[in-house]
Amino acid sequence: MTDYICFNCGKKIPESSVRRRIRCPYCGSKIILKERVVPTKVKAR
Repeated sequence: MTDYICFNCGKKIPESSVRRRIRCPYCGSKIILKERVVPTKVKAR
């Protein structure tokens, strides 16, 4: 499941709401950010 965050109010938005419309359901902002997972590198010994 992907997490989306509103750029204006900072609240998390469920993925199902983003697919239906592009606006934040809390404040009406059109700018929504998709959280990215930062990969970590592990060195072998």
